[in-house]
Amino acid sequence: MPRLMDMGLNQLNTLLLEMATLSQQAVSSSIDAYSRGAKGDEVRQMSNRLRALHRQVSDLSMEMIARYQPVASDLRFLKACLEISYGFFRYGRYALDIASVLDMFGDLSKCDKKFVVETAKKTQEMIRMSVDAFARRDVEMARKIPEMDDVVDERYRNNLKATLQTKGDMKCSLSATLILRYLERIADHASYIGESVEYIATGVEPKLD
Repeated sequence: MPRLMDMGLNQLNTLLLEMATLSQQAVSSSIDAYSRGAKGDEVRQMSNRLRALHRQVSDLSMEMIARYQPVASDLRFLKACLEISYGFFRYGRYALDIASVLDMFGDLSKCDKKFVVETAKKTQEMIRMSVDAFARRDVEMARKIPEMDDVVDERYRNNLKATLQTKGDMKCSLSATLILRYLERIADHASYIGESVEYIATGVEPKLD
């Protein structure tokens, strides 16, 4: 007969997998909106749904801790769920920020978007890996994510340097810098999720930056 705790853990896992799928869609949609110059109205809906799901995960986790007083691996999983849920929620929030760039700057059709889109592809690969690592409890995959984070960080810094050293279109430069900053933050959260996956599997606490 399954424990009541196990039923709650399975429910949490289902909620997180729903968040994982939705967060990937939100980021993909936001980059597509930026690339095509379209409105990202659906991104707001996805971001709001992710917020609601994050609240569900938090409430359920706290309820299970209070009701069952879990220890060892169960407690690790609950603790990690809160971190992972927050990471997926932040994917959606930054996706909304990216989609909102068009509202802020207007027509960006004359901007060269290649560097931003290439960085987005790297970030989206990190998102996919963080989701797969969680779904499979794949520690080896989780450990590869921080290396990719370094690449995104470097691209963000290189863009800042190039912006300061060249006289380009101000609207194009500022919009690209903002989006690259949001992508850099998404990459950070992918790394945090990877650390949480390792914590679930091994019990090793994530290192502080």
